[in-house]
Amino acid sequence: MAHESDQTDQTNYDTAAVRAVLDAARAEGRSALTAPEGKLITDAYGIPTPAEGLAECADDAVALADRIGFPVALKIVSPDILHKTDAGGVRVGLTSAAEVRGAFTAIVTNARAYDPKARIKGVQVQQMVPAGGQEVIVGAVTDPTFGKVVAFGLGGVLVEVLKDITFRLAPASRDDALSMLDSIRAAEVLRGVRGGAAVDREALAGLVVRVSRLAADFPEVAEVDLNPVFASASGVLAADVRILLSDAPPAERRRYSREEILTAMRRLMQPRSVTVIGASNEQGKIGNSVMRNLIDGGFPGEIHPVNPRSDDILGRKAYKSVTDVPGEVDVAVFAIPAKFVPAALEEVGRKGIPNAVLIPSGFAETGEHELQDRIVAIAEEHGVRLLGPNIYGYYSTWQDLCATFCTPYDVKGPVALTSQSGGIGMAILGFARTTRTGVSAIVGLGNKSDVDEDDLLTYFGEDPNTQCIAMHLEDLKDGRAFVEAARATVPKKPVVVLKAGRTAAGAKAAGSHTGALAGDDAVYDDILRQAGVIRAPGLNEMLEYARALPVLPTPQGDNVVIITGAGGSGVLLSDAIVDNGLSLMEIPPDLDAAFRRFIPPFGAAGNPVDITGGEPPATYEATIRLGLEDPRIHALVLGYWHTIVTPPMVFAELTARVVEEFRARGIHKPVVASLAGDTEVEEASQYLFEHGVVAYPYTTEKPVAVLGAKYRWARSAGLLT
Repeated sequence: MAHESDQTDQTNYDTAAVRAVLDAARAEGRSALTAPEGKLITDAYGIPTPAEGLAECADDAVALADRIGFPVALKIVSPDILHKTDAGGVRVGLTSAAEVRGAFTAIVTNARAYDPKARIKGVQVQQMVPAGGQEVIVGAVTDPTFGKVVAFGLGGVLVEVLKDITFRLAPASRDDALSMLDSIRAAEVLRGVRGGAAVDREALAGLVVRVSRLAADFPEVAEVDLNPVFASASGVLAADVRILLSDAPPAERRRYSREEILTAMRRLMQPRSVTVIGASNEQGKIGNSVMRNLIDGGFPGEIHPVNPRSDDILGRKAYKSVTDVPGEVDVAVFAIPAKFVPAALEEVGRKGIPNAVLIPSGFAETGEHELQDRIVAIAEEHGVRLLGPNIYGYYSTWQDLCATFCTPYDVKGPVALTSQSGGIGMAILGFARTTRTGVSAIVGLGNKSDVDEDDLLTYFGEDPNTQCIAMHLEDLKDGRAFVEAARATVPKKPVVVLKAGRTAAGAKAAGSHTGALAGDDAVYDDILRQAGVIRAPGLNEMLEYARALPVLPTPQGDNVVIITGAGGSGVLLSDAIVDNGLSLMEIPPDLDAAFRRFIPPFGAAGNPVDITGGEPPATYEATIRLGLEDPRIHALVLGYWHTIVTPPMVFAELTARVVEEFRARGIHKPVVASLAGDTEVEEASQYLFEHGVVAYPYTTEKPVAVLGAKYRWARSAGLLT
């Protein structure tokens, strides 16, 4: 087996040899390479494979086996038979000339029976891989969202059963590749178990890098599949290679520079002048609702209604055309039927308005793709950025801007939220109102004909009024642009994503193990995590993370301590700690003794610290103070049990007071609380939330999940080792 190092310099690769093989296959109209062609490509990229040769007859096969050395494997070579085992086209462990001769005949016979029209080039005679080593899979696939991605996981015949696989953007760095080895569930197997030797990590990581580079260097390489790869202490060897080609590279999406995005988004989110195309005096019309929200919301800039049949709308001078509106305009909000949008958009372009907010539906979402393509072309011609179509509008609260036909919202705060769906947008609004969550913006994205998540993420990353960004999305138009924006934003503030349609991609047919494994949600999950994004499992979690993360200070270490008034809550909170990847602190003897001074003899120190349910407020206060004071403790999880001895609001007020006191002293630790009790715990939880403690009634899971999300962000941002 060969030892690989992390060399990603293109000069190490024979790209000309690969180009010749690919051009020849494409000239023949083939979408799959044969095994000998795959061997030429792996050799060109330094990918270790067994010695092999192509036999066109049984005598050739015997001669090759003699030269390679027994034992050998025989495999059918046909551009029309991708799954050789299914066709009976594989024989392994052949130890004599007679076995090779018989296997050759059987393989060819089976292949012709499997597919009588298949073109058979011959039989591949391959050196048998020495016994031992761990079977893994290394591959690459062209993902519709993220482009070329590289895959690594457990290999062999159970690869699609176990699905223990992880993905990264290609080309991958050595650090990316090494992180992949540690990301699969069976990572311990690679490190050596039950006395077995660990695999050569550098060789395996080097192989991942080379496969990722191959896929990235050649756009027409749709899928690469090395399975199995035998990894051992002495190196790696790819026993089987499958390479598939695409018909044509995907069309390039128009890209804007970071400065271009920020310039446009600032004028969208901080406009000085807005015009409403389709403004109306008639209640029940979208144009009326948008105008009322803008006026009643107190937008301090200019509001110009446009309606060819009115001179005055809601006390504002109306204009026949947007071209008649005086001065510079930052945003044009469209409230007219879809069929009239192109002509009005032409006028917006001629007027030099940089942003068009398209509320109307009736575009791609209803099958009217040509109409949507037309407005995109018009916007690109005139340099207009499009938000929508098919949206509820948007809110920019710090500008007192409510450009929507839905209910108004004006509670200013640090959370920016976006949604691809109008219904989800209204759920966001209702949640914000119920929980009194302050927002910096709520933006509908709809069909995302132009402006999408990466544009807004770029802006919110720089917006001083935004401390946390939460995004509901059904897809990403340009996954790489989103990852780039996320990587720039995450070091400064958390990004939470709710990805809907987790199984939709599974409908795509795949021609390899790697392709099949990439056909579900795994690529999204791994690459969003790679970008440092916090992925929410559901809508409520997304909203709670967004609401809570700005409240919690950044943790300075991993030691979490539970202080609880109920043993049962302590057990559930401990489970939640493990489920969310957090670490229960091992309490040292001196700290254990310090806690015991405040709890009754029948209570329990250790972790959780169980103060028991009958304790007065002073016990809660003393133990919370100790938890905040000891520098070895980095986060507190409180489990409150409703008693008359310590009523809910008494607990809430004392906890908030103590936490505030320590923050005034410069001690900032995340504190979350689970309140079990009668309905009074609801008011107490809200009070705590408003005073810097993330608290929830009737649940032990939610506060710890929020704490776990804060920890995940802190690690991604490089703030916690």
